Amino acid sequence: MKRSYVLAIVFLSAWLKCFSQQFAPDVAAYIKINTPTYAITHVKIIDGTGNPAMSDQTVIVTNGKIERVGAYNKTKLPTGIQEIDGTGKTLIPGLVMLHEHLFYTVMAGSHFNIAEMPWSFPRLYFAGGATTIRTGGSIEPQTDLNLKRMINEGKMIGPNMDVTAPYFEEASNYDIPSLNIINGPKDAVATANFWADRGCTSFKVYVHATRADMAAVIAEAHKRNLKVTGHIGAVTYREAAAMGIDNLEHGFEPSSDFDSLKVPDKINDYAQKLSLLKLPVKSVKMNDLMQYLISKHVALTSTLPVFEPFTGRETFPGDAGGALITEIREPLEKLCQAQQGKDGAGIALFKKELAWEKQFYDMGGLLLAGSDPTGSGRVIAGYSNRREIELLAEAGFTPEQTIKICTLNGAIYLNRQNEIGTIAAGKNADMVLIGGDITSDIKNIRKTELVFKNGVGFDSQKIFDSVKGHVGMN
Repeated sequence: MKRSYVLAIVFLSAWLKCFSQQFAPDVAAYIKINTPTYAITHVKIIDGTGNPAMSDQTVIVTNGKIERVGAYNKTKLPTGIQEIDGTGKTLIPGLVMLHEHLFYTVMAGSHFNIAEMPWSFPRLYFAGGATTIRTGGSIEPQTDLNLKRMINEGKMIGPNMDVTAPYFEEASNYDIPSLNIINGPKDAVATANFWADRGCTSFKVYVHATRADMAAVIAEAHKRNLKVTGHIGAVTYREAAAMGIDNLEHGFEPSSDFDSLKVPDKINDYAQKLSLLKLPVKSVKMNDLMQYLISKHVALTSTLPVFEPFTGRETFPGDAGGALITEIREPLEKLCQAQQGKDGAGIALFKKELAWEKQFYDMGGLLLAGSDPTGSGRVIAGYSNRREIELLAEAGFTPEQTIKICTLNGAIYLNRQNEIGTIAAGKNADMVLIGGDITSDIKNIRKTELVFKNGVGFDSQKIFDSVKGHVGMN
């Protein structure tokens, strides 16, 4: 009898370990839902496929997985199941955002520089609804890898992470102290192997990397079934696509393909921007480039918040100013005021970027999304992910399309579409409950209430509140 009792306890402990997640006390304090099974009822669902939203739906979650999705009046609930009332609310898949950083713009004297935000940024991404991110370039990859592990172990709050290795960038006049500099293709290969062996799962080539650098990184990455993205310039988009690059960052704003005086393996920043300003929105040359990228299966990442103009816009996209330390927030507010009515070229190029991204998507291109919290410092993790959705709507995408771009498309790129990216039976219960209807007003996306990862529901606003006044410090 005693032996049977002990065996029963062992079996129960094993079962609980299998179907529960362990969290440190300072993580558990932000959890609102952590039961083996529950149902979200009477909710509007945008499922991530691009299909029309469905009203008055029920989602049943069991042991971290979505068990069933269906109309409320046709879905029988198990007796005694915990119900979360979704009346008047929207449920979307957890965001899969592919140009995120765990660093933020912090100047080094007069030099542009970036500093790691290891505590605030993972929290902010998650609070904003991002349950999976790819770091689109690292300055402290060892920190990013440790954060990934600690989040997975329940010791910190944050999304699942695909960690990108340090940048592959040649020496230039940019002089960014935190940036990784390589010296030719041989060094690029050594760098790729070093960080892949330590757990990095993506690579990013940067503005001044040459064709030889890029070819070497792509070849080495593809040997390992890993992918390469790029914020490029010395290499054109067409050249990169011909070499087999998987992804290009920032839409078409960095493209040097239209500079008629371009020198191979060199970038003239002024001429590159001018060439895009002169290019008509409905350009045959741009159309041809898009068709070529699509034929080569090159994905494009939209990062609209980092390009949003100053004039007539929020100083901090998504109303993120409260997250910043005062010493950073106040100078940026003054900068924004001083720039009102003075960024005409930026406004013109931003409008073109909106149109080009919509055109690329409509032609069948794989459009991804991210926020890129760098630039002048206005863009803040989490807040900016929700702002990206608003800006995609400004570009003419339907709410269903914006959610697909920010969920399923990212999952497809990461080859994780069988696990995440849509609300469907059998998928991980990575979801976001929003306190409003985003089909009637896209700005309701800011009303994130619960963020579910593997079925565990976290209080979004409580996490946001915990980070107020920290960005720029940690």
